[in-house]
Order: sequence, then C-alpha cells, then structure tokens
Amino acid sequence: MRKTIIAGNWKMNKTCSETKEFFTKLLPLVKGLDRNVIVGVPFTSLQTAVDMTKGSIIKIAAENMNPKESGAYTGEVSPLMLTDLGVEYVILGHSERRAYYHETDAFINEKVKSALKHGLKPILCIGEKLEEREKGITKDVVKEQIVEGLKGLSSDEMLNVVIAYEPIWAIGTGKTATPEMAQEVHKFIRNLLESLYSKEVANEVTIQYGGSMKPSNVVDLLAQEDIDGGLIGGASLDPESFIELIKAGK
Repeated sequence: MRKTIIAGNWKMNKTCSETKEFFTKLLPLVKGLDRNVIVGVPFTSLQTAVDMTKGSIIKIAAENMNPKESGAYTGEVSPLMLTDLGVEYVILGHSERRAYYHETDAFINEKVKSALKHGLKPILCIGEKLEEREKGITKDVVKEQIVEGLKGLSSDEMLNVVIAYEPIWAIGTGKTATPEMAQEVHKFIRNLLESLYSKEVANEVTIQYGGSMKPSNVVDLLAQEDIDGGLIGGASLDPESFIELIKAGK
C-alpha cells in the first residue's frame, strides 16, 4: 500500500532560532502518531531540523539542490552536502523555481537523477498555470512535465520518487481546486505512470496535492482515491495548523 505523506514546504521562511522554536512545539504533538511527515526547510535550517527530529516520525527535506557533486557553482548546494547533514528528501521542480529561476524540465530531470543517485528521495512538483487551465491544456502540461522530469528513470528508481501536483493558480492564493478537480488530475497522473512503467509501480507512487491545502479542506481532499497527502505551504509554518493536517493523514 502506498504511503500518505504530509509534507511542509517553508520556502524562504524561518531563521535557525525560529526553526528550533517550531520543532520544540511540534515534536510533542506528533509523539505516538503513526504518520509519514516531511518538513522542507531552508538550507540554513537543515542541520537544526535534522538534529531536532532524529528518532521522530518527521523526515527533513531540502527545498532545492544543484545536481553537481561539487565545483565552481557559487552559492549552490550539492546532493553530497545534503546527505552529509542527514537530509532524506529534496523538493525539485517547484513552480517558483520554474518561474523565478527559469528551471527547465531537462534541468529538473538532471536534478531528479542526481538526487536518486545519491540516495535522496525527490519530491517532483508539477502543475499548470491559470491560463493553461483556462485553455483546457492542464493534462498536456502535466504530461510533459512528468514525461520529461522522469526521463531515464527505472521502475526501481520511480518507487523512490514522490510526485506533488500543485496547480500554480492555487499556490498561496487561498484558491483551491475542488476535491473532484484535484482527483481528476491525480487519476490522470497515475494512469500516465502506469503507461510509462506498470500498474504495480503506478499504484505504489505517492501523489500529493499542493495548493492551499489547510485544516478546513484537508479531509475532503484526502478522501479522494488518488490523493496521497499534501505538500503544504503557509499552513506548515504554524505547529497548531500543521498538526491538524498531519492527524488527517492516513
């Protein structure tokens, strides 16, 4: 049975001291729970987050990485640097990386392959813009991002990839795809994975929903057959709201 994963993505938020304060409040709340939880934190907070969550149900993700192991890439962070810290996951292909830093599907694919090579589990983000949804090309956009982003991956490698479907028009806007709208795309993604790999692989891959998931809508979204958790933005910054989402996870 595939995992339901609730993951937070802090983006460019929280200093090290704020990170410590967050986990000091969250850790007692998750004690004794049987859930799969990931928190993506800024590079500067990774060591603090990894150290504080050892032995808990919480795994730590980086929010990005360079695919190269080392070299003259000023300001970049390599997969070796992440694994040396004890990081287990890395968020790749987020719409903000695609839009603000012009990351292409080919470059994201290079990152996915590098992450897997070095024992990191990628959370591959995909999703359409508002104008693409209005044009009726959501599935075309999603298909291209998945096919190109996963190019060259074996079935065994695919089992270590998490996919996060995030309609860009719903990220940080307060707008949310209805559960039925989200399920339609999630089902399309799973069918696409079956055509690319096999039914067995498709049924094992966790497909998260991202895009203003919050305590008020999490139950209805997770009730959908092919929605296996969420990649949470704003609601993951507060331990009180994040724990509600964690508890809703299967």
